Amino acid sequence: MRQAREVLVIGGNRYFGKRLIARLLAAGDRVTVLNRGSSAPPPGAVHLVADRNDEKSLTAALGSRTFDAVVDQVCYTPRQAEIARRVLTGRTRRYVLTSTVEVYEHEDSIAPVREPDVDAPSVAVDLELPWDDPEFLDTHYGEGKRQAEAVFAADPAFPYAAVRVAHVLGGDDDFTGRMAHYASRIRSGAPIAVPVANHPATYIHVEEIADFLFWAVGQDFTGPVNAASHGLLTTEELCDAIAAHLAHGEAVFRRVEAGEVSPFSFTRAYGMDNSRATRLGFRFTHARQWLAEAVAETLGKDDD
Repeated sequence: MRQAREVLVIGGNRYFGKRLIARLLAAGDRVTVLNRGSSAPPPGAVHLVADRNDEKSLTAALGSRTFDAVVDQVCYTPRQAEIARRVLTGRTRRYVLTSTVEVYEHEDSIAPVREPDVDAPSVAVDLELPWDDPEFLDTHYGEGKRQAEAVFAADPAFPYAAVRVAHVLGGDDDFTGRMAHYASRIRSGAPIAVPVANHPATYIHVEEIADFLFWAVGQDFTGPVNAASHGLLTTEELCDAIAAHLAHGEAVFRRVEAGEVSPFSFTRAYGMDNSRATRLGFRFTHARQWLAEAVAETLGKDDD
């Protein structure tokens, strides 16, 4: 039998994070969950309460604990990455940063983007930006993740991997409201604003990304890796799947030159190439295989 691992999950008490914790526990691993105390982890996990932005608080909460792996679900800024690197040095054999497809937000490539297209060691880090301002952080999400990756790439104090997660769909606990936004507009016949040049994107099912992170904990690869189901989906395909689930309504699109557009519509092309992860041994599904299921999970039974 495989020896149980000591795994620390920072954050991750909702959506695919909680699914990852469930997989680790089911595999017999000893799981410690660290958060600010807003919610308790699943039964069987050790719960530590600390503010990961406070280095002294984080250090005190961890005490003398060491880990085989750390999965950091809530590292959004280079400041948080600097603290994590200092505190976890000498404490873990492996660190997995949950990053994002949004690190590629400045790309515009017909070919799916590959990991070297954003070279973390060459990304400039600016710790003086207002990373503590929620509005700034929200509008600079991709930049925060790029710079967080850059911190670890510049001085890898321990083996680390950065999982660049595609747009996640599925589950009845999808808290983003993006699919509900489309469903509401389709039901009412309200137009859905999309760019004139609206590019397709890469997606992954909530259960598949949990599987991927669980798999990544047990691997030894380092550096960035794209995690996305095979295939690109257009906004139209996503809306067609939502319309097919509803009792009535159809998607009506309004193409706009400028201004705010609906979620999952993109002025730049940066669908991800998942060939590195595939070569490393992970087997992805195709997005079109699970799209209808994801819509049904999130929207539930239509009551119109």
